[in-house]
Amino acid sequence: MMGEPIAISLVDAQATRSLGIALGRSLPAGSLLLLEGDLGSGKTTLVQGLGEGLGITDSIVSPTFTLINEYTTGRVPLYHLDLYRLQPADVATLYLETYWEGIEVPLGIMAIEWAERLQYHPPNYLRLCLSHQPENGRLANLIPVGDFTLEPLNLSFFKDA
Repeated sequence: MMGEPIAISLVDAQATRSLGIALGRSLPAGSLLLLEGDLGSGKTTLVQGLGEGLGITDSIVSPTFTLINEYTTGRVPLYHLDLYRLQPADVATLYLETYWEGIEVPLGIMAIEWAERLQYHPPNYLRLCLSHQPENGRLANLIPVGDFTLEPLNLSFFKDA
């Protein structure tokens, strides 16, 4: 079951980062963010803001070659994955449910770049689709799936697209 999509216009990289900060300040442990968008659409910038909102002071970089970076010093842990270099069949062998279910690691917030390569999803997550806009920066479409809720998130300072 998909919730009503929310379209947000992000005028620049700082606005993208600010959206991440708002998410980091309000989402609970166990939240899964599936990030989709072309190269340079702002996925890593959003995750950097997410880390800042969680109170993480470590430098957050895309885990393109390491696949996953774990940041455990914030309000809740942040698990940042990048599936760009993997084929969907390879992704299935990573057993990512150990992260989103908190089986072998403390439950935290999981942000997955290039999430369209996932072959399976948990029942509840937030799909974030980022795209370039020719005139005004980027567009973010936030689509809650299952019981995922955006209620604690204050989006009033973002202009609807």
